[in-house]
Amino acid sequence: ILKNRILIFILGGIVFGTIGVSAATYFESNLVTYDNTESGLSSTDVQGAIDELYNECFPPEPTGGNMILDMVDLVTSGDGLYEDKYEEDKYTYKGANPNNYITFNGEKAGWRIISIEKSGIIKIVKSDSIGKIAWDSSSTNWAKPASLNTYLNETYYNNKLTSTAKNMIVSHSFGIRAVTDRNNNLTEQIKEENSVTWTGKVALITLSEFIRGSSNQEKCGTFAAIDNLTLSNADSLCGGTNWMFDWVRYRWFLEVQILSFI
Repeated sequence: ILKNRILIFILGGIVFGTIGVSAATYFESNLVTYDNTESGLSSTDVQGAIDELYNECFPPEPTGGNMILDMVDLVTSGDGLYEDKYEEDKYTYKGANPNNYITFNGEKAGWRIISIEKSGIIKIVKSDSIGKIAWDSSSTNWAKPASLNTYLNETYYNNKLTSTAKNMIVSHSFGIRAVTDRNNNLTEQIKEENSVTWTGKVALITLSEFIRGSSNQEKCGTFAAIDNLTLSNADSLCGGTNWMFDWVRYRWFLEVQILSFI
């Protein structure tokens, strides 16, 4: 769905078994005439050919252009990627089961995209639970740090992620303030969440990110709206329109933000 502009889909490794030996030497590149016509390009010097090929693989963002619209089509109903109406230059996946699966950390379709920023930062969440882990024994403060924070950013990060995955994760700001109970204004709720931030690599999703995952914003678009529903109505109206709905009952949301190299 994200085509081939996002590096995480095409990164690979080379596995060496029996190793053959080849001779190698160095010489000045200006002594070489490079035939670049097979690629439909025109440079005949080595550096020019490299530059042309690089730009073909990773074209620069056009002035005034929108990288997101080049990557994937936006929708206004049903499952898919929506323009986020609460935060500028942000795009959010909504619906019962949008096609937002990606392979990351060597785990095929093991992660899902929550949102994409125009800058090229992708926020992803692990599809499966990482286990039953206490937040902390005595504190509700994520930035303390809570023991779950330490586990995710030290134990999990260092032992469960590949070097390739770690190189792609960027340190980023996460909103960590608790929101007012039964909040009925999602705009104000987002402001509340982001009024206290923590900068790091791995964290948990916010309540507003969960709410924004629903394509039924009329019935499921605020904390209070969901809380006012009966359990059966919440399951049918909100569970049937939000790919994250069941997760909030059973698991922590493990969230990281990665460079997309668009």
